[in-house]
Amino acid sequence: MLKSFSLEGKTAIVTGAGKGIGKAIALAVAEAGANLMLVARTESDLVAVQKEIGNGRTAYIVADITVREQIQNAVEKTIEQFGAIDVLVNNAGMNIRSSLADASDDEWHKIMDTNAHSVFMFSQEAVKKMKGGGSIINISSVGGERALKTGVVYAASKAAIIQMTKVMAMEWGPQNIRVNAIGPWYFKTPLTEKLLSDQDYLDSILAVTPMKRVGELPEVATPVVFLASEAASYITGQTLFVDGGMTIHGFS
Repeated sequence: MLKSFSLEGKTAIVTGAGKGIGKAIALAVAEAGANLMLVARTESDLVAVQKEIGNGRTAYIVADITVREQIQNAVEKTIEQFGAIDVLVNNAGMNIRSSLADASDDEWHKIMDTNAHSVFMFSQEAVKKMKGGGSIINISSVGGERALKTGVVYAASKAAIIQMTKVMAMEWGPQNIRVNAIGPWYFKTPLTEKLLSDQDYLDSILAVTPMKRVGELPEVATPVVFLASEAASYITGQTLFVDGGMTIHGFS
């Protein structure tokens, strides 16, 4: 039974793998036994993650996932290195914290290109190489499901990922390609460190989180491994919210 959770013999691509949630996912996918292609824009981050994994089955490529030609190159390099693509984790993302009134057109395009258009393009290119089936996991957010106080562009991009996940699952299901999403809430990462150090802000997060804490990175990485593995072989088109219960918070 436990063998079905293994990724031995599989090849995975993880985008945004240089830090934070992407790094945690990469470490977990490697621990589960997969060959792994790390993708990010900063080479020094990728080198550090590859060194930390240190298993000889991990490579990296520097790429901007908003540029289709660089995505195509990353896909081809993965095939050259490992001979297949079985798992794609579309994790790369960003945010610009502006109010709705102040958000600019440039911010809209930058966030949407990075968070949503990249998922569309990378999935298109990777699925061409998924001979015999595969698994795509898209990293969305609770902000794509629940209204937060601000961040309309980020929310729109993450909601788009949830709906794309459903349609991809419908279209590619007959090819034995499963597509699911993960919707994280707050996790301890370099990007959230400053926000979480503000006690008032942290208290507002905990007030709507039934488990009364923020997440630890392994807690968002291991569900990705599950969705990538044969243990989830009849699961597709779903968004799993890894959120300490935030999205089901009601009257309390």
